Amino acid sequence: MRAYYAARAPYYDAVYLKPERRDDIAFLASHLPSRLKARAVLEVACGTGFWTQHIAPATRSMTATDGTAEPLQFARLRPGTSEVTFLLADAYTLPAQLGTFDGAFAGLWLSHVPISAREAFLVSLHSRLAPGARVILIDNNLAQLRDFPISESDAEGNTYQLRPLRDGSVHTVLKNFPSKAELDTLLTPHARRIEHHDLDNFWLCEYELGGP
Repeated sequence: MRAYYAARAPYYDAVYLKPERRDDIAFLASHLPSRLKARAVLEVACGTGFWTQHIAPATRSMTATDGTAEPLQFARLRPGTSEVTFLLADAYTLPAQLGTFDGAFAGLWLSHVPISAREAFLVSLHSRLAPGARVILIDNNLAQLRDFPISESDAEGNTYQLRPLRDGSVHTVLKNFPSKAELDTLLTPHARRIEHHDLDNFWLCEYELGGP
């Protein structure tokens, strides 16, 4: 998957330019900064920084991480991100050197996390957050299957898509679509005030990290 996103980085933004996503993108570009305003925010899997550029100007400070180097090169060039700290980091083992944050965001990331690794990701993320931190997750909903139907699944229940690139190569990419019930089961041991928002092409889940 890292090879896929490294190769796709130069034209990744095309995914946000689809006409049917225009209203969702406009809503999220306004909603996300308003919910993370004046917080020290950690972004996981920032990719090319599309969401970083919208969130960063509203924050007290922002650190944006990704597990692949190539997208970060584009993220650093985004307007409004001159004060953002961009770092290469593994989402499953976020280092203590990052510090502690009272806000966190991950866009279009949880769908790429294997079912068996979801808890490990949350433990890693929450280890970098203070009690009461606001966390926002967004991802594709099932509307995305119009473009990329599920091509296969495995014994664990993970699902996969075939993704072509402009160079003609085709990559098998893990892409899960967790339900609200699955999200609630995953988050309830860690979170309070879990809220869900359904958009035409995306879902949004927001919560506050509980105390120790």
